[in-house]
Amino acid sequence: MLSLFVVAFVSATLLPGGSEVWLARQWCLGQPVLALWLVATSGNTLGSLVNVWMGRYARRFQNRRWFPASPQGLARAEGWYHRFGEWSLLLSWAPVIGDPLTVLAGIFRLPWWRAILLITVAKGTRYAVVLYLAQAWLAPLCQ
Repeated sequence: MLSLFVVAFVSATLLPGGSEVWLARQWCLGQPVLALWLVATSGNTLGSLVNVWMGRYARRFQNRRWFPASPQGLARAEGWYHRFGEWSLLLSWAPVIGDPLTVLAGIFRLPWWRAILLITVAKGTRYAVVLYLAQAWLAPLCQ
């Protein structure tokens, strides 16, 4: 279970990872479904909160030459974020866009409790779907 937590945590940061595959593997090994869901959801949520934390402190470096976003890019991101708002964090589970959304939530100072709630709902739903699909499709392969 510790390995699932670590893989889920790292997968939620800006580093690549494959927590869904690891979750399905652990399910095939007979681990309890509720425990798998809790461990994967908490690890992935905490990893996303690292992104939020990085975003909260990233703005202080925006005038540095090495900062990854131009002032124009940051203004576009801010307009997009204000247009779609905090509810965009419900897409924090999605590949490619999910991690940057969590960083933007930090940059634009979304209150911690809202970030935690929205990210947990998104990540928990994704892992519930993964476990449901594992039970529906992988059961014969796990024998």
